Amino acid sequence: MAKRVRVRAPELTGKGGWINTVGGQLGLTELRGRIVIVDFWTFCCVNCLHVLDELRELEEKHRDTVVIIGVHSPKFVHEAEHQAVVDAVERYGVEHPVLDDPELATWKQYAVRAWPTLVVIDPEGYVVAQHAGEGHAHAIARLVEELEAEHAAKGTLRRGDGPYVAPEPEPTTLRFPGKALALPSGNLLVSDTTRHQLVELEGDGESVVRRIGSGVRGFVDGAAEEAGFSEPQGLALLDDGSVVVADTVNHALRRLDLATGEVSTLAGTGRQWWQGSPTSGPAREVDLSSPWDVALFGGKVWIAMAGVHQLWAYDPEGATVGVAAGTTNEGLVDGPGAEAWFAQPSGLAATADRLWLADSETSALRWVDLDGSVHTAVGTGLFDFGHRDGAAEQALLQHPLGVTALPDGSVAVSDTYNHALRRYDPATGEVTTLATDLREPSDAVLVGDDIVVVESARHRLTRLRLPEEAVRVESVAHRTQRAATEVASGGLRLDVVFQAPTGQKLDTRYGPSTRLLVSSTPPELLLTGEGAGTDLFRVLELNPAVTEGVLHVSAMAASCDDDPANEYPACHVHQQDWGVPVRLTEGGTDRLPLVLAGMAD
Repeated sequence: MAKRVRVRAPELTGKGGWINTVGGQLGLTELRGRIVIVDFWTFCCVNCLHVLDELRELEEKHRDTVVIIGVHSPKFVHEAEHQAVVDAVERYGVEHPVLDDPELATWKQYAVRAWPTLVVIDPEGYVVAQHAGEGHAHAIARLVEELEAEHAAKGTLRRGDGPYVAPEPEPTTLRFPGKALALPSGNLLVSDTTRHQLVELEGDGESVVRRIGSGVRGFVDGAAEEAGFSEPQGLALLDDGSVVVADTVNHALRRLDLATGEVSTLAGTGRQWWQGSPTSGPAREVDLSSPWDVALFGGKVWIAMAGVHQLWAYDPEGATVGVAAGTTNEGLVDGPGAEAWFAQPSGLAATADRLWLADSETSALRWVDLDGSVHTAVGTGLFDFGHRDGAAEQALLQHPLGVTALPDGSVAVSDTYNHALRRYDPATGEVTTLATDLREPSDAVLVGDDIVVVESARHRLTRLRLPEEAVRVESVAHRTQRAATEVASGGLRLDVVFQAPTGQKLDTRYGPSTRLLVSSTPPELLLTGEGAGTDLFRVLELNPAVTEGVLHVSAMAASCDDDPANEYPACHVHQQDWGVPVRLTEGGTDRLPLVLAGMAD
């Protein structure tokens, strides 16, 4: 076994305290003898949600030796509210202790730079590995087995039950519902996301007509009581009268026959899409990635593919699926669909000539025109958000998840983290607030003269009369609270640290197995060094006239099992996107290391 660099793990501290435990504080001393995996996450981040799902099998298989600790490290102001973190832990089925760290104290102690980041601590309390991004579960599983053997032999491994304590279930009709759809019958169909079901309600929005789905997380076609979903979200009515469902964590589109309750699969394989996977083809043979919403536009089902920051489209006639807009790079860039950047698109609404979308991580309202070009109505980028009405170019939202077309040509935005319903009028270019005191609204549907809002964190539908006048709200503007890295102007060496997991090597059979993409906001920050390449290092030249900005770094590495006897070795993709706020200062660092997998020197 290769000798590892070991660094003593800093203590876990967070002002918000602990969730999913009993008895208050939990520290590394109490966890001595166990293998600890610290998961730095925030609940707005779809990549963090992917990692939660990646870890489930590992968590179950090694429950007597491994303790996973979530450290919730917020990006948005709303995510620093303790009750919001408690809600998120239940919403996403987190079955391990979570430390609420609203001031990023533990994040700073561990020098974390990205969501998600995983840190492995051995039974003696030393950090032995760090991984940023997705796709590392196989490497961590291998490391866990090595640590189990090593520390069992040394007598330093302690087996037994972990500190996780499950919360008491709440007897509500809905539990963190995601999206809603008005049916031709006058009833409402709701994705009951946390309970892995669809629920049909009467027009009052309260009385249950039927439930579709077993209520157990799974990927199963069949009759209503047998079908399995996994955190379903978006719903849309097809021309044949059936409903298409964005089955988010199954990475699939499902079809519900309203007459029989039968559920079938339209698109997706159940596997998550990774770089290098096909981007178009027969719908049942192409992987998808966290489809969050769906809408019928131009004869096709458009998909808000939150997991890869793109829009895809499903063609019901040919039963094919493929990319419609977006590059997989995360950010806010308008233009032709093939060149546009999105950031976790999560809500869609179609009119005759526009597909509106809520682009959640850029706190933006955007649209696609009939030519496929992408435009932004509200929003400026990944790090600016708030609650400000007025002219669209200076208005602010906070992580919206839903958008609804209104009869007068304007749109209502479910401004999720502001707990508000907002309105944008293309005719005037103005943003107003329609309603406040909602709790994490994630969607809304028109019913006559009313608008029915999905109040996700109040587990209900709330009916409002569409107001004729806006609510006056005090303006608030925010930037993400991550401290900027002080860097020197001129040359800055960027190093992405990647060490192939034990027993693996970089996959070079078909050319370079690594990829690095760099850009900046504003674009003027980078004089040289922008663009794509195959080396995981690059010298950037920063513009001394631009004192601060954000470096956008996307890295990918593919590794395969290193066994010459195996003609078809198992291969794995590791990938992560960073948005690194930087400030140019005299005496700042001239090197920026970002850990993809391994330990920074």
